[in-house]
Amino acid sequence: MKPSLFTFDIFGTVLDWQTGLTNAVRQAGYLFDPVRDMDRVVDVQGADEQAQYRAYRDIMRDSLINAFGMAPDVAVSIGAGLGAWPLFADSTAGMKALMKIAPCIAMTNSDYSHGEMIQAQLGFPLTDWICAEEARVYKPNPAFWHIAAQKSGVSFGRHWWHVSAYADYDLSVARELGLTCVYIPRPHCRPGFSHYQANNLLGLSKLINELQFE
Repeated sequence: MKPSLFTFDIFGTVLDWQTGLTNAVRQAGYLFDPVRDMDRVVDVQGADEQAQYRAYRDIMRDSLINAFGMAPDVAVSIGAGLGAWPLFADSTAGMKALMKIAPCIAMTNSDYSHGEMIQAQLGFPLTDWICAEEARVYKPNPAFWHIAAQKSGVSFGRHWWHVSAYADYDLSVARELGLTCVYIPRPHCRPGFSHYQANNLLGLSKLINELQFE
């Protein structure tokens, strides 16, 4: 079904989470092996996110302290600035192209301030930016999707396309809710079921333009 709404995971799908975290930890003077450490940090944060709500900058801070013995003030600085980490090379052009097809809304496990930084990098605002600080829950909690449905005025169904590099905590819930699932394989990703797959966001816009919808 032709999309009437796109929602996006941001960290790891639009923003290069792995490169940003690797550079930040190494520049702070700590060892970081993306193959060994990336999943460890993601899983620790994921468990923390399902406890009582806390700001994502605090979850990031504590994960860095626990994983690397990082000095608290350094970890605080990294958690506050992660919205300035690099975007993927295709993100700006891809998002511009997708916004010409349907509204584009971020659904992100992060804070308001991170969204401001990322949209500044893009050079334009998305249709809406729904973050955990607003929702007061983190994905994969289905409540996050219900909040997005209420804010957007769009009901669950295949006309709502959710785009993510993470099939575990993102696309699995989207599938259960009846959405169209789009998988974008990034350097750090978790594959799984999807209705469509594209190499990047620009490739997704081209794929949609080539599809024949009834």
